[in-house]
Amino acid sequence: MTALFLAVDGGNSKTDVVLGTADGRVLGIARGGTSSPHSLGLPGAVRVLDTLVAAVRARAGVPAGTPVDLAAVYLAGADLPVEVDRLHAAVADRDWARRYVVDNDCFALLRAGTAAPDAVAVVCGAGNNCVGRTADGRTARFPSLGPISGDWGGGHDLADHTLREAARGEDGRGEPTGLTDAVARHFGRPTVESVSIALHLGDLPRHAVHELTPLLFDVATAGDPVALRLVRRQADEILAQHRVAAARLGLTDAPHALVLGGGVLRARHRVLHERILAGAAAQTPRAEVTVVTDPPVVGAALLALDALHGGPAPLDTERGVRTALRDPAPTSLDPNLKTSGERRTETVQGLVAGPFRREEPGGPSMAHEDEQFGQRGGDHGGHQGNHPADNGMHEDQHRRGPGQVGRRQQRAVPRAEPA
Repeated sequence: MTALFLAVDGGNSKTDVVLGTADGRVLGIARGGTSSPHSLGLPGAVRVLDTLVAAVRARAGVPAGTPVDLAAVYLAGADLPVEVDRLHAAVADRDWARRYVVDNDCFALLRAGTAAPDAVAVVCGAGNNCVGRTADGRTARFPSLGPISGDWGGGHDLADHTLREAARGEDGRGEPTGLTDAVARHFGRPTVESVSIALHLGDLPRHAVHELTPLLFDVATAGDPVALRLVRRQADEILAQHRVAAARLGLTDAPHALVLGGGVLRARHRVLHERILAGAAAQTPRAEVTVVTDPPVVGAALLALDALHGGPAPLDTERGVRTALRDPAPTSLDPNLKTSGERRTETVQGLVAGPFRREEPGGPSMAHEDEQFGQRGGDHGGHQGNHPADNGMHEDQHRRGPGQVGRRQQRAVPRAEPA
């Protein structure tokens, strides 16, 4: 029988699990809510994954006792080495597979964006993160713990700054800005002060602030100085992450791929995108910039295949996986998550399950969790880039991505408190 693999891409609002074969056939895909240990705690994250693994097995017609050779698990919240170790120990105690590869979900996005052995990925969605790898197995990463580890930017942070600058521009503490009228108009309120009061009193939900990120880019595109400063600072932060990661890996003057991902970067907002391209060319002249076009679960599946093959998966196998996962209708999904196409469904432990199939031509693609930060009325989920590498992969060479590989171990699972 052909070897089987499980691939997991777990983000801050949804998780995709793929069951496939070593020759690149996708048997099924399941989707649920967040599996981030930072949000759920480690035991809660594993419970979500348990449910999704059982669901994708059932919907693919693979009996529970059928051995799976490898599970590749890439989760948001596995930022520190100790967090990766704890996650590895927790999933290794499950009966999902004989071997496990575990790491941060940014490595899955990196692999989804390029097959180049030397590469850096910068993700800007709800927040920012950056990872890198080299052909000889070295990696670079940041703690990515928010302000306490020096982080700045991402969709949520930009939205908060947008509201802050709009309020200050209105009451005179700050520079007058077009953000003031734009924010008040967005919420249908007469002033930004009334918006702030509504948020404080609960008349507007606090998460509604996150809707302001696309508005910031609209106002910046119109030339507003305050909005432009915020967008340029975000670009400079992304460039700083790339610069530091490339330097740590000795790639500053070497050819390498720079993969850009996450909702903010996928939208290719003109001011942000052009500043990043110019800055990357100046600081790393031999870098090849790619805006990732495939969903990150593609990268998780390819990393699983790389591990199964003991090296780069054959190109025809890689192409098959990319094609199968570009526009799938998930076989199980959290009822609170958007889906596309009509299908027969059944409830599975709080999830909705349905048969695996492709969307009809022209149907929406499976986007990652931060699509709200994309361009309104534009191609926020389209992933288009302006570089030849924007087909989602480089057809040159690839090595097995980072991650811990090990056989299933019977050992105690370290506990992690919920974030």
